Parts: sequence; C-alpha cells; structure tokens
Amino acid sequence: MAKILTGKEVAEALNARKAADVERLKLRGIIPTLCIFRVGNRTDDISYERGAMKRAEKVGVAVKQVILPEDVSEDLFEEELKKVNEDPRIHGILLFRPLPAHLDGEKARRMLNPAKDIDGSTDISQAGVFTGSESGFPPCTAEAVMEMLQFYGIDPAGKRAVVIGRSLVIGRPAAMMLMQKNATVTVCHTRTPDPAAIAREADILVTATGQLRSVTPEFTNPDQVIIDVGIAWDEEKGRIAGDADFDAVEPVTGAISPVPGGVGAVTTSVLIGHVVDAAAKLSHYHTEQFAVFDEE
Repeated sequence: MAKILTGKEVAEALNARKAADVERLKLRGIIPTLCIFRVGNRTDDISYERGAMKRAEKVGVAVKQVILPEDVSEDLFEEELKKVNEDPRIHGILLFRPLPAHLDGEKARRMLNPAKDIDGSTDISQAGVFTGSESGFPPCTAEAVMEMLQFYGIDPAGKRAVVIGRSLVIGRPAAMMLMQKNATVTVCHTRTPDPAAIAREADILVTATGQLRSVTPEFTNPDQVIIDVGIAWDEEKGRIAGDADFDAVEPVTGAISPVPGGVGAVTTSVLIGHVVDAAAKLSHYHTEQFAVFDEE
C-alpha cells in the first residue's frame, strides 16, 4: 500500500507561512493585492477564481476583480490591462487564458508586467525557471509539485526523476526545478518510445498529460513516488481523476498524490503566496527608489 500524499496539509503549511508574511507587510502599511483579470464567463475560470478568492481571504490578501464581457474590443482589453499593470496598489495579476479568439492572447501575455506575473506566463518568468534566477515567478502548478516533495521530506538530490509531459506550464518547468534540486531528469512526451520502461526506473515520477489512466502499474516500482498532476473527467466515477490509474497503481508503488486532493489543493496556495512575495519585492524596489531620491 502506497503512502498517500494529500495536498491539504501542504496548502495549510504554506498558507500559514504566507499569512505571517502578510502581517509583517501590513505593519509597513502594505496590503498585498491580487487582481483577477477575466474575460467572459467560462465555468472553469470562475471555479478557479472562487478558489483563489477563498485562499486569498484566508491568508489576508486583498482581491480586485476586472471582469470584461466576452466580446470586449482589443483596444478596451489592452487599456484595462495596462491600468492594472501600472497600478502600484496591485501586486499580482491573474490573467485567465485562453482569451476569446478575437483577442491577441500572445500580445496580452507579453504585455503583463513580469513583476506582477504571479502565474509564470511571461518570457522573463519562464527564463527565471530555466536559469534558476529569481526573475518573475515559476508556473504555480510546477512549483506546487516541488512544495509537495519538500513537505513530505522527499529530497530529489541524486534521485532519478521522470517527467511525463513537456508543456511550458507544468512539464518543462517541473523538470528544470527538479534539476535545480540535483535530480537526474528525463522528460517523456508523445514521441517517446516505451515511456513505461523509462518511468519504471524513476525514483520520482511526475505525470502531467491529462490522459485518464495513462499511468498503469507498468510505469512504477515499489519504491517510487508519483506526483500526479493530470486532470481528466472520469465518466465511470462521475468526477475528475488523474493520469494514474489510482486503484491499480496505488497498491504497487511507494507513494502517490491523489486526484482530486493532491497537487491541485496546493496550486492555489502557491498562487496567493506569489502575490505576497510580489508585494514584498515591489515594496522593497520602491523603498530603494525613494532612498536614492532622498540621497539626491
């Protein structure tokens, strides 16, 4: 029987750390503030938005919402995004994507102020992940994987890690972050021959394809840790489920995160934590600016 790596305890520990940081910032007159920027009324966006707002309230982060109609013009969309980009009272922006087809999503991504890009979508944020620098923020789900490993005392150093999936949102940044922790990393994707044979040799397996039950017992070994990031709809059970065929894999592996109740529970806490960190960074930047002006 595998150890079940649930996300609730990880999220609670992260929330507690960030709530303490918020209190310190408030003593300096700084209220960390998230702007949720949404176009239209997609059900999945609204669901994530509600979760983010609840988590923000729990940690003490303020939330401003900018909700635009689905048929908003490109000019008005860019004008509103520019406003929140430049508003010093806003420290983090969650821009829901994909945008409606008539809006230029790539231009919007490039427009985001990297200092407020709390979901790791700008080029500067991505570069920070690949160089190991502190520019921008990594994608929240990839960082949630690392938070899970850290909380459960799973040190990637010297371990063989396999990541299934190569998206810029999860797979590639997760691989880079594991490598920064001194794991030896292999990335599998749709063109990888016999991924099960590769995954079976891993000490840590991160799977992020969104393909229901694609990870079977052939992918694992009795000492392996599986972090399941995939989300798909399971018609048989009438709920979401992960990449791993949980009922089949759980008895034959060492540890596994469930779906739901695993990484997803941590991702929103990482997002809100990024808002707090952005507020601290931006306030430090402005303090240094003013100090220079005072010296002049």
